[in-house]
Amino acid sequence: MKAMICAAFAPVEELQHGDFSAPVAGPGEVVIEVVAAGVNYPDVLIVQGKNQTKPAVPFVPGSEAAGHILALGEGVEGFAVGDRVIAFTGIGAFAEQVRVPATQVWPVPDGVDLEVAAGIAITYGTSYHALKDRAG
Repeated sequence: MKAMICAAFAPVEELQHGDFSAPVAGPGEVVIEVVAAGVNYPDVLIVQGKNQTKPAVPFVPGSEAAGHILALGEGVEGFAVGDRVIAFTGIGAFAEQVRVPATQVWPVPDGVDLEVAAGIAITYGTSYHALKDRAG
C-alpha cells in the first residue's frame, strides 16, 4: 500500500512516499480506506520525535482520517463494510488504508464531504477542550 513514511525522526520534508505493509483488522479494530486525512501540529511534532508519542520507526504518521470501512475485526459491532467514517488514528492516516480501534471511529452523515470530515476528530476535539475544560 502507498503511504508517507517516517523512516527516522526528522523534519517533515524528509518524509518518504513509498510502500508500507497493508493493515489487517484485529479484534475490536476496523480497517479504513483513507479518502482524506487531516494534517495537525502534533503530526509535525511526532515525525520530529518532539512529541510525548514516539512510535517505533519506520511508521506512517497522520492522526485523523475519513474514508470507508474496508474490514471489521472480530467483535466489532455498529459498523459495516462500506460505512463512511472518521477516525482518530494516532498514527497511520497518511496512507491508503489505516487500522483503528473501533472505539475511535464515528459515522459520517450523508451529505458531509469526507474531505471536510477528515479534520473533525482532532480540530473539533481540541477546540471543544479549550472552550469547555480550559476556558470554562
